[in-house]
Amino acid sequence: MRSSKVSAAAVFPALTVKDTADNDVFLGQRSSESGWKMVVIYRGKHCPICTKYLNQLEDYKQRLADIDIELVAVSADSAGQLKEHQEQLNVSFPLYYGLTIEQMKGLGLYISEPRSEQETDHPFAEPALFVINSEGRIQIADIANAPFSRPAPETLVSGLEFIRDPENDYPIRGTYS
Repeated sequence: MRSSKVSAAAVFPALTVKDTADNDVFLGQRSSESGWKMVVIYRGKHCPICTKYLNQLEDYKQRLADIDIELVAVSADSAGQLKEHQEQLNVSFPLYYGLTIEQMKGLGLYISEPRSEQETDHPFAEPALFVINSEGRIQIADIANAPFSRPAPETLVSGLEFIRDPENDYPIRGTYS
């Protein structure tokens, strides 16, 4: 199931999820001094491809920070599922849980039902990635309908380094007219 997707230049919707300490977090707001924010939506602990991807992103966290981009990831998992998943992850960026079906629909994500109780116990979002600029607008939106369809971290981060470099005269520096 899917609803209309958000688009580039749109304001990222106000979404509240939970952090590992069970605090409310406003997903689109930057929690650091970074000018931009990358929000990675992943399927959940049941997805080995997600685990691999999140671990790969850790290798790019500093490069993103160097270009003023905060990195976070979120799923529809429960607090317990996130805690179990952290045992398989080697990441230092924030992980959030509790993405609701309504929030998934609001972002225009593809939503899947579990194939069995062994997979997971709730509907979950297929992978997506949003880069939010300093105005709170979506600079990049990548919405996939399959777990293996995601931007390659090197290609993504290299492109972001290019558009965030003030030496390059690229037309989408960070604002939309």
